[in-house]
Amino acid sequence: MAASINLPRILRVGAGASGLLVQTLAELELSRPLLLTDPYMVDCGYCARLLAPLHEAGIACGVFSDCVPDPTTDSVYAALTMLRAGDFDCVVALGGGSSLDTAKAVAVLAEHGGIMRDYKVPRQVDSGLPIIAIPTTAGTGSEATRVAIITDTETQEKMLCMGLGLMPVAALVDFELTMTMPYRLTADTGIDSLCHALEAYVSRKANPFTDSIALTAMGTIYRNIRVACAEPDNRQAREAMMLAATQGGIAFANASVTLIHGMSRPIGALFHVPHGLSNAMLLPGVTAWTVDHAPQRYADCAQHMGIAAATDSTEAACVKLVDALHALTAELKVPGPRAYGIDRGAWFDSLELMAAQALDSGSPANNPRVPEAQDIVQLYEGIW
Repeated sequence: MAASINLPRILRVGAGASGLLVQTLAELELSRPLLLTDPYMVDCGYCARLLAPLHEAGIACGVFSDCVPDPTTDSVYAALTMLRAGDFDCVVALGGGSSLDTAKAVAVLAEHGGIMRDYKVPRQVDSGLPIIAIPTTAGTGSEATRVAIITDTETQEKMLCMGLGLMPVAALVDFELTMTMPYRLTADTGIDSLCHALEAYVSRKANPFTDSIALTAMGTIYRNIRVACAEPDNRQAREAMMLAATQGGIAFANASVTLIHGMSRPIGALFHVPHGLSNAMLLPGVTAWTVDHAPQRYADCAQHMGIAAATDSTEAACVKLVDALHALTAELKVPGPRAYGIDRGAWFDSLELMAAQALDSGSPANNPRVPEAQDIVQLYEGIW
């Protein structure tokens, strides 16, 4: 069956790419942007740096700087109110995946109306206000995906929303914006990218286009993530991680994620664990549970990451992969739910609900080993 491939219309990658916003707006014939960002981007000066060339070019730009981690419908509606009050023809997102997802949600609601709950899967929303994405973390890959995750403030459900209306028309991928990322954020967003690439490669929706991109991304991440964490000023490692994050986004946007992401979202929604960290908690255990159902695929991953040799048997490569993922998350000090501070009673009381929400997302159905609800409950128990 033919694969459907969707990408941003304009993709600029490399040092200084974020400085090309004026040029990008002109190419897209846009002139009245609303910038969506978070307070840290204002405080650290990135917001002013982005706006300066716009002011010089005489382009008036509105600013909404109250994006929140793991964006909520309340935050989205606040940004939407500002957009509707002004005469804006596009949204520019500066920040991590939360700011990018907020912009995507605003873009869809601005064109179609209604509330965010109207647009969660299985509904597809295929048009929206133009989005220009400028990521500042090497992790989510949201700049190259037609996906957004928004938490419903009323129900605390992490809603998965999909469709071409959520795909940025342009992405300015500038690794220099990641140089100030702290250790924990570097580690967790890096593992998030690794999950994107790994899941895309083993997904039941994998295809030849995404396979090569996913393998390249996972190899780059595995070789560079420790250096990026240990040496935050290492430009080579930062550039490699940023490029791989975008590649991971392209891969999973066109091949889908699997069980790790399906199980990750409820952890974030119920216990407010950052998205990359909840993926990191799950990566070794879910891989170990799945690996026997797509051994050659996982062996390919191990070889491209430099974990296994070409002469290793498929079985040996799979064992090395699982061991290496356990070692990586331990080395990067990824806490489990208990070490993170989640209450034991609250965790175990929520297992059935989390399993149901994971299955409802649809992602587990793409896993090589498709789980039942009880399988997911046992995996949650196992990572505790």
